[in-house]
Amino acid sequence: MESLQPIDIFHLMYDNDPFSKWMDMKLSHIEKGSCTLEMTVKEPMLNGFSIAHGGISYSLADSALAFAANSRGPQCVSIETSISHLAPTAKGDQLKAVAKEKHRGKKTAIYEVTITNQHNKTVALFKGTVYITSKNWNNIK
Repeated sequence: MESLQPIDIFHLMYDNDPFSKWMDMKLSHIEKGSCTLEMTVKEPMLNGFSIAHGGISYSLADSALAFAANSRGPQCVSIETSISHLAPTAKGDQLKAVAKEKHRGKKTAIYEVTITNQHNKTVALFKGTVYITSKNWNNIK
């Protein structure tokens, strides 16, 4: 069986991901071990301070992590994540999340995700650890 490419795995995941679709995340780059997603902050994503809810940047980073980690073929699930919010984001802001693999072992991998706005200002830093399962995306298609 021919091995799936990262873009194929992305589509298998994204096509069954109503939350990432609701956030209107768009893929701008994917390769083994990395993924870049972009999205625009919309009014329903704002909190009581009229800035984006922290869960919005967290969710964007978490999805970038998921697509990057799974891009190699084995199915991965997050086991620990954290985020530091460095600057607020507002309605209309264009956010970009760049996930990069920092370590990949036999059972776990670590990723860093940097989120920037349309001015290339870093608004959040995210770190995620995933567990690499014995299931493989190549067996699903």
